[in-house]
Amino acid sequence: MNAFLKRVPLAVSAALAMFSAAQAAQDNVQTLSSLKTTRNSKPAQTVPQTGARADALRENLRAIKLPPGFRIELYAVVPEARAMAVAPSTGVVFVGTRGDRVWRVTDRTRRRVADEVVQFASSVAFKVPNAVCFSPDGVLYVVEQNRVLAFPAAQYLGEGGRDVAANVVVPQGKLIPTQFESLSHGAHYCRVGPDQKLYIALGQPWNVPPKYKLAELDRNGLAGIIRLDRNGKNREVFSHGVRNSVGLDFNPKDKTLWFTDNQVDGMGDDIPPGELNHATRAGANYGFPWYGGGKVRTQEYRNETPPAGVVFPAVEYAAHAADLGMSFYTGTMFPQKYRGGIFDAEHGSWNRTKPIGARVMFTAVKDDGSVGETEVFAEGWLTPTGEYTGRPVDVQQLQDGSLLVSDDYAGAVYRISYAK
Repeated sequence: MNAFLKRVPLAVSAALAMFSAAQAAQDNVQTLSSLKTTRNSKPAQTVPQTGARADALRENLRAIKLPPGFRIELYAVVPEARAMAVAPSTGVVFVGTRGDRVWRVTDRTRRRVADEVVQFASSVAFKVPNAVCFSPDGVLYVVEQNRVLAFPAAQYLGEGGRDVAANVVVPQGKLIPTQFESLSHGAHYCRVGPDQKLYIALGQPWNVPPKYKLAELDRNGLAGIIRLDRNGKNREVFSHGVRNSVGLDFNPKDKTLWFTDNQVDGMGDDIPPGELNHATRAGANYGFPWYGGGKVRTQEYRNETPPAGVVFPAVEYAAHAADLGMSFYTGTMFPQKYRGGIFDAEHGSWNRTKPIGARVMFTAVKDDGSVGETEVFAEGWLTPTGEYTGRPVDVQQLQDGSLLVSDDYAGAVYRISYAK
């Protein structure tokens, strides 16, 4: 635990009230890290949970197909909903976006539907806060396009929506070289690992990077997954050769990392495949850009020798289905066949002649770490005429064992439950 966390008192909300108001600082995060108020009087944005929009979302869910016994319902209306993080003790759900908002989603009555969606930490100027993840001791990490912030006790301090306790883990402009900031692949993903380090997937800004940029990308962990101490120190590249991962999780049985990877565009409708990768050790290379996906070579690197010992995917997904967020299922609500397996959200294709995806997939994982069958679990957000009614982004588990699915196209979070 870093020095900042050690000085956060248990009754931190009371401590915040005791601090006298300070003059506005150039960076509100600096003020918040000192447990001082920013004097931000602008109300945090709230999102209505009733009305025509919510009714239309519920109507769309009538088209979703699930295995027998499963049910899908609207959990919350959440604009641009992307990665999710469920608070370990309260079940409050934090939802990142590719814009400038992080949302705090609360179900106070435990009816398994949100009664409040409010902007989190509105005094902080976020930029692409796509990645949100919790540590076991309740610290919320928000990974922006080029900064990493930590919010101790976020599930308790976020009630007002404005000022919260905050800490800078990686300063602005230090997560990636600023020359690599881009609209393409600039939305990151994070998890806190069993080793208590922070893991961050960093996509690179090209479809296939030019050769003269490859060494610098790799040195900084772009086209890879980095890990660092929770105070920002001891950064290292954990996985190389990863084009653009927007989903990762650790198998609770053996503590190894698994991650999805989105592969090269423009090679045709049916190649290359998307990937689900299994990282059993640090420093391995997963083949990009020599391979566009699976064992399909890219045109740009077809005459180049790949690194020795490339690790190929454990599962090849449908080409261009855009598999994003993934989670191991650790609950007991779902039938036995799903326990210990991986749910993953397919965002759906954007440049395929015939669209594919917009569904939730399931992959069985055996006790020895090998995979079983991969199958469609939830589908119906892509209509027979090729129109999207929703595009799943992330899957996370609530404490009761039900599954949340975020959707940035419809602006919603859904809940999938099971009853015999």
